Amino acid sequence: MPDSQTTLAQLKQQVDDFVDCRDWHQFHSPKNLAMSIAIETAELMEHFQWISTDESRHVADSPERLADVEEELADVLCYALALANELGIDLSDAIRRKMAKNEQKYPAEQYRGRFGPDDPG
Repeated sequence: MPDSQTTLAQLKQQVDDFVDCRDWHQFHSPKNLAMSIAIETAELMEHFQWISTDESRHVADSPERLADVEEELADVLCYALALANELGIDLSDAIRRKMAKNEQKYPAEQYRGRFGPDDPG
């Protein structure tokens, strides 16, 4: 099912079912899951390590490269969902709260097209 037809709750449940079936909750401490997110993120970063910014924008043009990136990104998200499950975090609420903080921290009129208020743009 595509993103537009899948809820976070469904994905969290799928990850939880996978973990539960294998009796892996015993290994899924928040510490271990946070470390796993970092490790998988590093594996994702490897696909972009020695290419230019422009080349990175064209990874989707190569089905093989895109498949590798997709797999690593899925690993990162699966571990993030597992961490949310273990800690009882409602990701939709967490993301909404974080975006509200970001709206205050980075007002669009001040940051549009730039990465910082002192960036000449």
